[in-house]
Amino acid sequence: MRKQLEFQNVIGYQFQTPGLLQQALTHSSYANEKHMKKLSDNERLEFLGDAVLEIVSSEFLYLNYPKLPEGDLTKMRASLVCEPTLAFCTKQLNLGEYLLLGKGEDMTGGRNRKSILSDALEAVIGAIYLDGGFASAKEFILKFILTDIEHKQLFYDSKTILQEVVQASYKEELNYRLVGEEGPDHDKHFVVEARIGETFIGRGEGHTKKAAEQEAAYQALLKLKQ
Repeated sequence: MRKQLEFQNVIGYQFQTPGLLQQALTHSSYANEKHMKKLSDNERLEFLGDAVLEIVSSEFLYLNYPKLPEGDLTKMRASLVCEPTLAFCTKQLNLGEYLLLGKGEDMTGGRNRKSILSDALEAVIGAIYLDGGFASAKEFILKFILTDIEHKQLFYDSKTILQEVVQASYKEELNYRLVGEEGPDHDKHFVVEARIGETFIGRGEGHTKKAAEQEAAYQALLKLKQ
């Protein structure tokens, strides 16, 4: 309960019905382990939050980018509401710390798993929508998701953008080098370095090689921009 109060302070929203927040933070592994009644986990709230996020992000992009055609708006929305970007958004909230996970899921790195974090973020949106209405959910989304759009697009498209930058400005080729791999098959942790030829330009970590490469490309872009 203390953790939930702490989380409400972090997000700046106080729940009238605290049970909604608890459900939003409850992963199916925890609900199964504790033999909670059916549909006690956050999956239904995630379903609702996903829809609220789509309408809010669509309206935001429509109003803020009046010269972009429909195809570009669709691509831009996808970059903001996809799993990796939403998981990226949860870092500032430390959302992983507040999740209720089963012991197995917790021990195998569930608190940092992008799919779990992005689903929980959508569930929190759904919970706020039910508790405080559309305006409250919209305020949360504008505050924690639809900010720093340029960086989030950069993160989403980091590998493509980095490839284009390197091809245009450097003679040597971009490559990704796996420099670390640990953990059992169900909970791998990969460390990847992005390099131009032999020159190190960025480092990333993740539960998959692809996620580690994306993070490495993003860090490389930030470094090259400086």
